[in-house]
Amino acid sequence: MKKILLFLLPLLLFTACGEDCYNPPQPIVFEFVNAAGENLIANGTLTTYSIQDENNVAIQLTKTSENRVLLENVGAYNGTKNYKFYSNVKLFDFSIESSEFNSGCEGYQINKLTFTGVEFDVKDENGYYKIIFK
Repeated sequence: MKKILLFLLPLLLFTACGEDCYNPPQPIVFEFVNAAGENLIANGTLTTYSIQDENNVAIQLTKTSENRVLLENVGAYNGTKNYKFYSNVKLFDFSIESSEFNSGCEGYQINKLTFTGVEFDVKDENGYYKIIFK
């Protein structure tokens, strides 16, 4: 009986550690500005906004203290998913391509964001995407 317990104890410990080891994808943050660089949330121009995925499921958004928008729970899948951004100022589409990785822990990484639409530019600002509405 002791031998069985000694064998099962390490097995249970290693199994429990694997379940707790998960790396979510990096967060995606958008900052919306006009051509002059003014933040559209801070100046009151952008008052309503939402994002839906390709299945018309709403994505949870959080406004940060810097008047940026954090997209919650996106990128935890293999492949590409399409999204629509709706607001009182502009509409546009974007897609997120992500993949699974395993570096000792399971998780997902976002490989690429692609934006489509007219009359806006996007700059990757190391930690957030600055979306410039023209």
